[in-house]
Amino acid sequence: MESNQKFLLITSEFPPQPGGIGNHAWHLARSFQANGIDVQVVSDRRSGEGKEEQGFDMSQDFEVVRIPRKKLIFLSYLDRIFKSFQLAKKNDIVLLSGKFSIWVGGLLSLLLNKKYVAVLHGSEVLLPSKIQRRFTNFCLQRFDQLVAVSNYTKSLINHLKLKITVIPNGFEISEFASQPRTLSPDFKLNLVTVGNVTLRKGQHNIIEALPEIKKKYPQVKYHMVGIPTMKDSLIGLAENLNVAEHVVFHGKVSEEGKLKLLKQATIFMMLSEHTAEGDVEGFGIAILEANALGVPGIGARGCGIEDAIAHQQSGILVNHKNKEEIVDAIDTIVGNYPQFSKNAIEWTQHFTWDKIIQQYLEVLEKLK
Repeated sequence: MESNQKFLLITSEFPPQPGGIGNHAWHLARSFQANGIDVQVVSDRRSGEGKEEQGFDMSQDFEVVRIPRKKLIFLSYLDRIFKSFQLAKKNDIVLLSGKFSIWVGGLLSLLLNKKYVAVLHGSEVLLPSKIQRRFTNFCLQRFDQLVAVSNYTKSLINHLKLKITVIPNGFEISEFASQPRTLSPDFKLNLVTVGNVTLRKGQHNIIEALPEIKKKYPQVKYHMVGIPTMKDSLIGLAENLNVAEHVVFHGKVSEEGKLKLLKQATIFMMLSEHTAEGDVEGFGIAILEANALGVPGIGARGCGIEDAIAHQQSGILVNHKNKEEIVDAIDTIVGNYPQFSKNAIEWTQHFTWDKIIQQYLEVLEKLK
């Protein structure tokens, strides 16, 4: 890419607030900037007075423009469209990430002759409303390039017959395991999921499997790390299944706290599922963070997790509702733990951001 290129990144989420789309957008912006490309970011301000975002934004090497949330959310949307239009005029390429950002990009493409690139995570194209799906498809057909974060996400819009490049999510973690992990003869099975406690992340699927798991691993503990959105209902579920003493809710933790819990884990669990609202797991970056520490993963088939796990190598893919399959996967990993751990560490090397950003640069090079 030419170093004098200017990018505008319009994203529905952005740190320091949580969210996989925001984390991905942040790494994109940082990586482009590190490669000599000027980046501007437009995103929402989610905190009340914006102090948390202000401190974060000032520490970045690129400009972040925040749109304050108003009582009438429709006015916030208009603000984002107007500000995006102003900034897009001064940039060469407009990158779009997240549902509303794609809609903004579609509108901008009618007004400004720029290059438009959309990053698809999955949920943007599984919307419950027909009108929303049709408008999204209209927008996608106007863009110069589409990037899907997994082959599963790509499959969701194959019917549109558009040119789509698959570039997996990259990840960054402060530590990597130097050696594969082993299990002591008297180990206690520690399962962990990192992510918002929601239907999409599938924590309830692990809890529903715990009665079968504890028959073989009576000391099992299931640790949930992330915003405890559905904590109350999951506590009720665990109590009904008589496994309440086996589940632990940690809530939102620091990066250091997350790494500590991952290091204590035996297996990372991500039994995600689709929701009625069209929410879906596009990739599953948290699995790779665990893999980097030598922790194998068990993930659900039928979603983007299929691209985040090398089946029977870095972990195992299962039917998220099949309890016997889940227990069998645990047995298989435990029975050959050092090899799974070694494979998990090696698998992550394909997804470091220095490699992922090169794939983006190659795609954008073709837009000239």
